[in-house]
Amino acid sequence: MEDFEKIRWLFKVVNKFMLMMWRLGMGPWVNFWPAVVGRIMVITHTGRKSGLKRQTPCNYTIIDGDIYCVTMSTSDWYRNIKATPSIEVWLPDGRWHATAEEIPNNEANLPILRQVMIASGFAAPVFGGINPRKASDTELADKCRDEHIFRIRRGEALIG
Repeated sequence: MEDFEKIRWLFKVVNKFMLMMWRLGMGPWVNFWPAVVGRIMVITHTGRKSGLKRQTPCNYTIIDGDIYCVTMSTSDWYRNIKATPSIEVWLPDGRWHATAEEIPNNEANLPILRQVMIASGFAAPVFGGINPRKASDTELADKCRDEHIFRIRRGEALIG
């Protein structure tokens, strides 16, 4: 198994664990130590081929009330959200209908990218090979050039 496939397999295992924690009502506990574990939310999106609801945990940050997250274009949820940007977000303080919009991964949005990478806790240094707190803008831009940034705007709160 190649390194990329090993990492992808590991993410699938960790994601299943994270989803179980959220479903058991322990989502806020998953976020107990953001500097190390990261800030984690769950996105409910629609499968672009199946039309089925899918859930994906991911790291995020909140800036001026908007939620930001990043992903690679090789992820299924990236392609699903590009096809159907109407999603639901499950944060430690509740669930909302939301709309996701990809924003450019460019110099102007580098501070947002840095904040999301910092909010990933150990994931950026371990899996991405970069410490977003210490990396220069040039290093961060180079290492994260294949990342896609989403701005998520919350809508109506979901009950239950």
